[in-house]
Amino acid sequence: MIRTQEALDGQVLHLTLDRPKANILDEAMIGGLMAALDTVKADTRLIVFEGAGDHFSFGASVEEHQADRVASMFEAFHGLFRRLAALCVPTCAAVRGQCLGGGLELAAWCTWLVATPSARLGQPEIALGVFPPMASLLLPWRLGGGAALDLCVSGRTWTADEAHRRGLVHAVTEDLSSFWGSLVEERLGKTSAASLRLAERAARLDLLDRLESHLPRLEQLYLSELMKSHDAEEGIAAFLQRRPPVWTHA
Repeated sequence: MIRTQEALDGQVLHLTLDRPKANILDEAMIGGLMAALDTVKADTRLIVFEGAGDHFSFGASVEEHQADRVASMFEAFHGLFRRLAALCVPTCAAVRGQCLGGGLELAAWCTWLVATPSARLGQPEIALGVFPPMASLLLPWRLGGGAALDLCVSGRTWTADEAHRRGLVHAVTEDLSSFWGSLVEERLGKTSAASLRLAERAARLDLLDRLESHLPRLEQLYLSELMKSHDAEEGIAAFLQRRPPVWTHA
């Protein structure tokens, strides 16, 4: 489910999401990522996330968004970001194909995001009658309020070029490995791994504060208000039953 490989003389920990066909980030996949992060070494300069096959990830498991499972899903999924925050190792998402929902939240967390020209990136949760807590926290910090509102409220999907223009994607190229390989060989590999982690923490200080103070509030907004609404349950049920939702607007 998670393929782990070291690259560039152990300076890079390359993690591949490998669950056909869409690399869904369910609790099992998250558990695999957490276990893989336990293998980070003192001199690891970069963690690379990539999706096997045609897509990065379609996102978190919709089944696990159901009312009786979503709190457990949040604990696991948001725990992944807390673990990344504690490590503060620079990261890179190498994105091809669809990068949606929780997949985009993981990619957008990364220090760098590189995508192929055909990649598509979006937060489609609103189409299911829900909202993305982590993206609601992360994207305003990364993109500014207007662009974050566009993604989270419209549910639209951006092309790689639009995401590049908006500042979410750092480079658009077919050769994803050359991007992160050059980054290590020309920059990160010439620095102290310990200093890199402190620089990463310093540059993210405001985000780390938000993670601690705002994410629990977003979780409660979702669990205590959204999941008590008819339309949130209807949107999830309609998706799983492969039918159009019937909104009551309540």
